[in-house]
Amino acid sequence: MRLRTDFPYETTRSDVWIPLPDGTRLYARIWRPVTDTPVPALLEYLPYRLGDWTAPRDAQRHPWYAGHGYASVRVDVRGHGDSEGLPGDEYSDTEIDDGVAVVEWLAAQPWCNGRVGMFGISWGGFNSLQIAARAPEPLKAIVTVCSADDRYDNDVHYMGGSVLAVDMHAWAATMLAFVSRPPDPTRVGARWRQMWLDRLEAVEPFSHTWLAHQSRDDYWRRGSVCEDYSAITAAVLAVGGWHDPYRDTVLRLVEHLDTPVRGLIGPWSHQYPDRGLPPGPAIGFLQETLRWWDRWLKEPAERGADAAERPDVMSEPLLRSWISESHPPATTYPVLPGRWVGDDTWPSPAVTMTPFGLGRELAPGAPVTADGTIPVVSPQHTGIDAGRFFPFGNDADLPPDQREEDGRSVCFDSAPLEERVEILGRPRVRLRIRCDAPRGQVIARLLDVAPDGSSTLVTRGVLNLLARHGRDRAVEWEPGATEDVSFDLNGIGHAFPPGHRVRLALSSAYWPWIWPHPDAAGFAVDPRASALDLPVRDPAADAGAAPIRFEEPEQAEPLGVVTPEAAEQRPERRVVRDVRNGEWRLEVDPRYGGTRIYPDGLEFTEDALETYVIRSDDPLSARTRSDWSIRLHRPDIGWDARVRTRSEITATATEFVASSEVTCLDGDETVFHRTWERRIPRTAG
Repeated sequence: MRLRTDFPYETTRSDVWIPLPDGTRLYARIWRPVTDTPVPALLEYLPYRLGDWTAPRDAQRHPWYAGHGYASVRVDVRGHGDSEGLPGDEYSDTEIDDGVAVVEWLAAQPWCNGRVGMFGISWGGFNSLQIAARAPEPLKAIVTVCSADDRYDNDVHYMGGSVLAVDMHAWAATMLAFVSRPPDPTRVGARWRQMWLDRLEAVEPFSHTWLAHQSRDDYWRRGSVCEDYSAITAAVLAVGGWHDPYRDTVLRLVEHLDTPVRGLIGPWSHQYPDRGLPPGPAIGFLQETLRWWDRWLKEPAERGADAAERPDVMSEPLLRSWISESHPPATTYPVLPGRWVGDDTWPSPAVTMTPFGLGRELAPGAPVTADGTIPVVSPQHTGIDAGRFFPFGNDADLPPDQREEDGRSVCFDSAPLEERVEILGRPRVRLRIRCDAPRGQVIARLLDVAPDGSSTLVTRGVLNLLARHGRDRAVEWEPGATEDVSFDLNGIGHAFPPGHRVRLALSSAYWPWIWPHPDAAGFAVDPRASALDLPVRDPAADAGAAPIRFEEPEQAEPLGVVTPEAAEQRPERRVVRDVRNGEWRLEVDPRYGGTRIYPDGLEFTEDALETYVIRSDDPLSARTRSDWSIRLHRPDIGWDARVRTRSEITATATEFVASSEVTCLDGDETVFHRTWERRIPRTAG
């Protein structure tokens, strides 16, 4: 990582209030170049608190953009951080309306040339797309990183029509803790406590809403830009990582957008690609985005003396992708081996969907019954080694060796490959199955099996059988009936070397990623009418192509936050097995930040523990729990605010049961305490 201290422009920083049409004011921090000439504005718009939680990350990029001639602006969403107003649902109409108003306010400032760009990762990437779909006139370009175009089937709520237990629960619990934090009295003054209490009275756990919409209804269609790609007119740079759950959005955007678009998918986790967090390699991402901003937000004469030396962004391939070389299983990789490839169209003519028949190219590892089928009835703790749904670059994020998971599944293996097989895109499974229960789930994992038997997860996919005819409806299976079903696995770029085997593993359970149906009957697969389709990429497609290269990662100087070393840290991920009762418990420390001391004296402490429990023989034993503790402390003014939350989800055969608790303290005084319990009918979930 190169830390940049010299820039074409000197910069200034100011904190301001941005007025909205209804009189509410949003808190904003603006880094600007010192110049009398109006410049473009860049907006990052989040609920995650610019005053503390994202401040270290903000310091890496906003001053960097300002130093290159942009007004770079970070704004807290209404009801979060130090912004006024009350919090609402994620990506609410109010949030997007406010975002449009902020874009228009920025364009109207005397220091702005009237052209605005938006960028962000995750939440900020989501609302960049959604605000772009509103097409405010000043918004000319966006950079959306690790975001989704489909709020139902490519977010933290559902996967393949199934309840995504691991993050439906964990992220709702995280946001309950986050939204319960108070504004900072050093910025909002003595009214901080009343603002806090007003917010707390408005809080409703997200899990209640998310579980109430178990099929892809109008609630999920709102904000899903895949409903109408043509609404987006701004230029879009879509960025993802193969270890981020949202990477398929990049593939869909480059395929469907009519506006100028480019896609970039690297080996990364849920992080900006310049941060250097595993897996790498990191790239000079800020430089890449600067080329994007210069192309769409500046006139040629405004782009700087070195602009002519940089290739035009639209001369790059439509999609630049990283293809990973085969690698042994591990929970972290500082750097993955591989190479960059470029495709000028997507779908690419260099990629051919190649079938691997079950029972033909892929031989079953389980006996075939008299009727020619293979039963798939997995223990309920299958999935305990799935790894983190949202890898953040921590040491225990990625899936370990999958041999134990493979043993809980039914596997189909190729012979040792005689030649290299590269894939790029979304594999697909086509299965003929019989199910003896009205509900069921199919989980498919694609694996790279080395000669020593080690099994590395390549990608995976899920189908809730209730959603086999569409995510917008729940159609029960006729017990005993046989049907053909098909579904995609998540996109990937991977190379299987000679001597390795391609493995498809099928299971009927995948806890804690997927909430199990009440019946554990599983299903039977007929290999004679089933296949795995791999998107095989012709390596000859790169012949004569210019190599794809990136500059060294570069950032502005760090903020200077001090992170005290913890006296004792619990494991990031720990599996506890109760042998007598057949119970499995997964304990997860998400490690978002821990304790930090900021240059302005703020002491910020957070601690979280997620717990997922299930018995191997009982799908109704599944339960989740998340406990959070947050403290915001300013010793110099005697401010000491604390938040404690508990969130749990269990299920009966007919209902989900979600319970939550929030306790907030000002010093030693409890100023707020509330509990919730909701019983939500199980429809598609």
